[in-house]
Amino acid sequence: MSQINIGDLSQLTGVNIETIRYYEKIALMPPPPRTQGGFRLYGESHAQRLRFIRRGRDLGFSIESIRALLTLAERPDLPCGDADQMVASHLDEVDRKIADLIALREELRQLTNCRGQVVAECRIIASLTSPAPPCEQREGT
Repeated sequence: MSQINIGDLSQLTGVNIETIRYYEKIALMPPPPRTQGGFRLYGESHAQRLRFIRRGRDLGFSIESIRALLTLAERPDLPCGDADQMVASHLDEVDRKIADLIALREELRQLTNCRGQVVAECRIIASLTSPAPPCEQREGT
């Protein structure tokens, strides 16, 4: 792959131009060389790194987790235990979020089919104006 501009990199990787600039600003992406006119020029290493970042974001990893994974990827001689631990921790977080979403779905199911004739009788509106359950009963709030 020859040197390409930011628009081509965006199309090649599916990452928005503004997002690429943001990743450069926060040093997640290395700054590319520039032409005499100031235009950024990207190479294959930029595209590979951007694909790595995008896939990490697609999997729900935070920017800091991706930064740590990139650091590990740059050291292929290191054991992969740290990466495995990061994924296991993220999986635990995903499982907690799924449990919260299941509880939320059940709560919403109980609210459906109001059967009230007017808003004054609507249990949906009433439930939204009632105090929320204590935090220990509602994980994630």
